[in-house]
Amino acid sequence: MGDTESCNNRGLNINYHGPIQSLKIEVYNDILTRLVELNAPEATLPHFQDELWLHFNTLPTRYALEMKVEKAQDVLMHKRLQNMARTVASRPAIEVRLLQDMRTLWYILPVTQMIMVYLSCRPMHEITISTSDKPKLFSQLTTLLSEIGLNIQEAHAFSTLDGYSLDVFVVDGWAGQDTERLKHEVTKKMQKLEKNQWFPLSPFPKETEILKHIPTKKIKKLEKQPWCSLPKEKLEKIGMNCKPISRNYVWEIDASYLRYEKKMASGSVSDLYKGTYINQDVAIKVFKNGSLNGNTQREFSQEIFILSKVQHKNVIKFIGACTKPNFHLVTEYMSGGNMYDFLHIQKSVLTLPSLLKVAIDVSQGVKYLHQNNIIHRDLKTANLLMDEKGVVKVADFGVARLQDQSGIMTAETGTYRWMAPEVIQHKPYNHKADVFSFGIILWELLTRKLPYEDLSPLQAAVGVVHKGYHIVSLKRIQG
Repeated sequence: MGDTESCNNRGLNINYHGPIQSLKIEVYNDILTRLVELNAPEATLPHFQDELWLHFNTLPTRYALEMKVEKAQDVLMHKRLQNMARTVASRPAIEVRLLQDMRTLWYILPVTQMIMVYLSCRPMHEITISTSDKPKLFSQLTTLLSEIGLNIQEAHAFSTLDGYSLDVFVVDGWAGQDTERLKHEVTKKMQKLEKNQWFPLSPFPKETEILKHIPTKKIKKLEKQPWCSLPKEKLEKIGMNCKPISRNYVWEIDASYLRYEKKMASGSVSDLYKGTYINQDVAIKVFKNGSLNGNTQREFSQEIFILSKVQHKNVIKFIGACTKPNFHLVTEYMSGGNMYDFLHIQKSVLTLPSLLKVAIDVSQGVKYLHQNNIIHRDLKTANLLMDEKGVVKVADFGVARLQDQSGIMTAETGTYRWMAPEVIQHKPYNHKADVFSFGIILWELLTRKLPYEDLSPLQAAVGVVHKGYHIVSLKRIQG
């Protein structure tokens, strides 16, 4: 989940006819359905549907991507805090809660039992803050939490169209489980900032002025299929009507919101830039017009299809894509670069705990892909990216494929030095081809050497198939 800088230089501009809205509508419908199933009191209130839709529509699409149905109650809490933030007397709006132990396990490196026990005993808290937005707000909030003695383990930052922020932090470093005292400390710090006018007041239009711009019936124009999973009678009983959703082009973003900062790489097919999308750091892959042949377009479509269906902490996060004026693929920005450059260009050395963490990150990402019947087909260190916290994520799904029902695939793809023998020989293969590539990556991490560095890629392929070069000896690793 990308850390972002907040910015309030945006006007209220809601467009119901863009395909990007369909994703928000789908998540909105899922959340609404779950709240009805949970008999949430708010769901029975007049105008709740419009208010909930307003909440989603004023936040970026990335927010909808992160709000699964299991987080329906979180959405209610976010909505409540945002409403409080729009009233000067109750701003800033802050919520603090203690997370369950299972949540803390997400951040544990299971190298030894001692480390596991130590980390699992550290209480984790989630702090959600909503206030007036302004440039550099996110940096100010992280500094504020650091001054309290908190360590940020996870952060999500969002800005609304009408000039307010919603920032969620998962932290440790607060002794004990007293959430009220922690909330008091955060509130005191925030109020001091407010007093110093770090957070300028931002007027918010009356709710009725905004609601009149979002007639529910216009949502129905996006798709004819009904979304309702609840019986129609149950919805009608509480005054709700089924709304359709669109499942087409949920990945499309508006290219006018993309800002390019610097070119990071250039190839025969595409250029890679660091940039921003609205207020989030992103990586932008721009396909060159001369490269848009049938194969390139198929890979572009396949990568979008797969990335839009996956969400895991060790898989690169998909932001969106666009086809006009040319093909763009936008993902989260990984400031740590790729593992190939880390090992072979920068000549960096991993400690054993760090090496194990990288291996675990990659294995968890690949396991998730395989559980969803996705074969990456080009696993290599150049396609393993690191964020600023050292978390490694699997990236580049241009040649990835969904495994068919037979579990067998054919055709050669990938990079020879990391490619499984059965793939090189055009034999049927399955997800185990990724496992072979993962083994080569482990060897590469241990030795800090390029696989078959004394051979050309083609010679390496011949050696793997005919000379057993894929069997890595312990002697070579130790040497």
